[in-house]
Amino acid sequence: MIHHPAHSIPPAPHARPARSARPALSRRGLLGAAGAGAAMLGLGLAACSGSGGSGAGSKKVTVVTHDSFSLSEDVLASFSSETGYELVHTTSGDAGALVNKLVLTKDAPLGDAVFGIDNTYASRALEQGIIDTTTAVTLPASAKPYIVEDTPALAPIDMGDVCLNIDTAYFSSKGLTPPATFEDVAKPEYAGLLVAIDPSTSSTGMAWLLATVGHFGAEGFADYWKSLVAGGARIDAGWEEAYYTNFSGAGEGGTYPIVVSYASSPAYTLSDDGASSTTSALLDTAFRQVEFAGVLAGAANPKGGRAFVEWMLTRTVQEDIPGQMYMYPVDDGAALPTEITSFGPLAKAPVEVTPADITANRETWLEQWTKAVGA
Repeated sequence: MIHHPAHSIPPAPHARPARSARPALSRRGLLGAAGAGAAMLGLGLAACSGSGGSGAGSKKVTVVTHDSFSLSEDVLASFSSETGYELVHTTSGDAGALVNKLVLTKDAPLGDAVFGIDNTYASRALEQGIIDTTTAVTLPASAKPYIVEDTPALAPIDMGDVCLNIDTAYFSSKGLTPPATFEDVAKPEYAGLLVAIDPSTSSTGMAWLLATVGHFGAEGFADYWKSLVAGGARIDAGWEEAYYTNFSGAGEGGTYPIVVSYASSPAYTLSDDGASSTTSALLDTAFRQVEFAGVLAGAANPKGGRAFVEWMLTRTVQEDIPGQMYMYPVDDGAALPTEITSFGPLAKAPVEVTPADITANRETWLEQWTKAVGA
């Protein structure tokens, strides 16, 4: 059954305030109140409806991002000293909302550059002409496999695996072997234990829908979802509701011990001594989400926009991303926090669906999903 809130509440741009010495998970990672404050201070955050005074000779560069963009204060402060530009920032929802807004405003671009388009919307962004494909930047070799449609101007910046997470304590206390695969979760012994996320209202939900499409095929994924719902799976509108309100492993009183989240999530449900995690990720259910940056077509300050994209690929920023947005940097030479390497590794063989297939079939798959779950 799908559960939506009685009234629409826009997602918080960053995480809830920390409830303990350890920060709380954001939509994809862990952005505590300090992370949100850093974004405000470092960017001199401006809510802009246009390019914020950017121009070809301007020293301001306006960047449009998804709601979860965050970098630490000292790194944000370095942008000006390293590039000579003042960074002006505006947010536009999650990846889907971001692309939709940029498409609608492409004749009067909202900024000079964008960060947060992901591989579920990358082909649409290119198809609609919102990216200036003449302004490619130099990419690290490890980023090149993630280039979409041979267009390096839409530069890969970071990545993370959307997958099922489980509350390991629940299964231990019940003497129940934890599930490990897509098929396991649909078995009778796990009926009523899953909280999933609506792909029509959440980019995280969309990513896991694509995981099921890639695993079961376009002809089989709908039947899988029918079996999940028939077994009592709950479907929430967004990640925060699913994880914080209903997932038992979040420590907030939830009752569902299986949730759609990120492979990195267990890195921040650690025991007090940091030696173990109280949750784990089912990496065999993972779909890799890649996030991109690019200069917007028709930008008032394309040079500034390019400077931003290049800066996002610097080693300083790449090494800051895991601790702030809790995604993996595309630069495989960037140092990673011990917690993420120990408790939040990427899947070795994530499920794959090409960006072109996603763009061609997204609406059809959403319609099939809606029918399958009875939405």
